[in-house]
Amino acid sequence: MKYKSQKVAYWFFAFSMLLLVLQLVYGFIMGFARIGMDGLHEFIPFNTARAVHTNLLVVWLLSGFMGAAYYIIPEEAQRELVGVKWAYVQLISLAAVGVAAVVGYHFNWWEGRKFLEIPRQLDYLVVANVLLFLGLILATLYKGKRKTTTAMVLTMGLVFAALLYIPGMLPFDSQVTDSFFRWWVVHLWVEGVWELIMGGILAFLLIKLTGVDREVIEKWLYVIVGLTFLSGILGTGHHYYYIGVNKIWLVVGGIFSALEPLAFLAMALFAVNMYRKGEKKHPNKIALFWTIGSAIVSFVGAGLLGFAHTLPQTNLYTHGTLVTAMHAHLAFWGAYAMIVLAIISYSLPNMTGRKLYDSSVGRAAFWLSNIGMVGMTVAFGVAGVAQVYLERKYKMDFMEVQNEVSIHFVVLILCATMFATGIVMYIWDFYKHGKPTDEALDLESDL
Repeated sequence: MKYKSQKVAYWFFAFSMLLLVLQLVYGFIMGFARIGMDGLHEFIPFNTARAVHTNLLVVWLLSGFMGAAYYIIPEEAQRELVGVKWAYVQLISLAAVGVAAVVGYHFNWWEGRKFLEIPRQLDYLVVANVLLFLGLILATLYKGKRKTTTAMVLTMGLVFAALLYIPGMLPFDSQVTDSFFRWWVVHLWVEGVWELIMGGILAFLLIKLTGVDREVIEKWLYVIVGLTFLSGILGTGHHYYYIGVNKIWLVVGGIFSALEPLAFLAMALFAVNMYRKGEKKHPNKIALFWTIGSAIVSFVGAGLLGFAHTLPQTNLYTHGTLVTAMHAHLAFWGAYAMIVLAIISYSLPNMTGRKLYDSSVGRAAFWLSNIGMVGMTVAFGVAGVAQVYLERKYKMDFMEVQNEVSIHFVVLILCATMFATGIVMYIWDFYKHGKPTDEALDLESDL
């Protein structure tokens, strides 16, 4: 059963696509700067481009998660979304915060911390925005006809993500204390509660796309939740190796970082197993590609590549190098970007009534973006290993090392061009579906 209020999700997805394009633009600015083509330095220096690039990633993913929740929760709760007009107000306020933050970075208005560059002046607007979002979601669930495990895990991830934003708002005079709590936001988001959000969206998609019984799929969710909490919370310790805390974090961080890939392995096995058990009759193959691909790529990027450099013995050399960029790009792409693109690919035909999913453009977008991202990951990885040996082992000057590895950024830009081509094709497919209609959402069966 579809609900007319689900079309709110479309506008959050459209906002996500706009921010994704902007993120790619700033990524290219940094890539060309790394090979000496830094003509925009006076207007957009590298540090500004990096802050904008990473913060656009966070905002477009959060917008995607919110859109996913606005689409999934009414269907799971079996009722219309509460306060539809307020959902649009929430989107406008989210966009206003994002624009203010990006403009502020360019004019040096803000003095944020790494990965949390958004200033405390805007923190209160973020809190108000998220509280409004959670109020609408929780009210819809409370008034709904049913409360499924899928909806509860998704909502639990969203609520915990909001609560874990609070430590990043607290001011500390000590840099060690400030860094300690900063990772409560950064790490416990991306390697903790965001995994619950991913798991909830993944379960919803597998229920719809494979035809496997809900009870079977939702049992897997309990395993994922358990592994996420087991490894993710204390795995925060791998960020504490060098900030001045007690040495016990070397042990705790090492052990639980080694366990972190298990949650992503469970997701990969979960998705592949459900696909094999399923009927394989759903016509939206593009959504299925993105769904299964997300589970598999997240295991490689977030799980294996994360494990490859978070053990203390390895991180001693790789910390702060391009090896981190290697892991981060494939991890964010597989675990979170691909699952957002999956829910968009599934929901868009249902909201618009247009069966454009099984197209050559959609398939090309999937393969070009994924092959391009793998190429970027390899380029970062080779450059990172070379940097580790030259800078950490042979004690070469930092800038001299950057010059030596610059050739790898030429390869990176070529692969990024392939990736961006795939994304542009995806967005073209997105807008080609047209806007959502009440007529399409009145249909009682999935397209």
